[in-house]
Amino acid sequence: MIRVLLADDQTLVRAGFRSILEGEDDIEVVGEAADGARAVRLAGELGPDVVLMDIRMPELDGLEATRRIVADGRLAATKVIILTTFDLDDYVYGALRAGAGGFLVKDTEPAELIHGVRVVARGDALIAPSVTRRLISEFAGRVKRPEPGPEFNGLTEREREVLTLVAGGLSNDEIAARLVLSPATAKTHVSRIMTKLHARDRTQLVVLAYEAGVVTPGWMD
Repeated sequence: MIRVLLADDQTLVRAGFRSILEGEDDIEVVGEAADGARAVRLAGELGPDVVLMDIRMPELDGLEATRRIVADGRLAATKVIILTTFDLDDYVYGALRAGAGGFLVKDTEPAELIHGVRVVARGDALIAPSVTRRLISEFAGRVKRPEPGPEFNGLTEREREVLTLVAGGLSNDEIAARLVLSPATAKTHVSRIMTKLHARDRTQLVVLAYEAGVVTPGWMD
């Protein structure tokens, strides 16, 4: 069962998401928060698998709330999905950098919401890879990227190849097909890369790859 915490200051939005998610046999909404401070508090108390986090909330915004949840060692398994609109792009990149597992636009289709929660809960792929990649590319392109740090020097040639495909939003199965590997081998490569780069999840790997200049904006378009 995927346990979800809803964090949004609009009651109707929370009610809509709850109605959609609770119609699924494998998803349970375990709590609701109308501000960021309460979201952090409830996350600590409930230990949800996924937090659906609005960016703009009173008391504590979604960006800072995400940072606090990600920094809490007790919540290492909790994934944060940012809820946003396209006019909040700078916040989206900041949230991904802070450790959010991905994002969804607020007017997403019900099926997309359900799929996104499942994908992030298993830590298997980015949400809406093509859209996420465009946003990360756009804002990583504004960052003055340093040379790759020493941790990147520890990657093998194959791991660098896998990292570029992860940065393109490919799933383990897609990476396996592209490189003619078994899905299990692709998954092992991704896990090793995450360990070497001290990344929390695949989304953070993408951000690190762009910021270090290992891949460049628009390279897969």
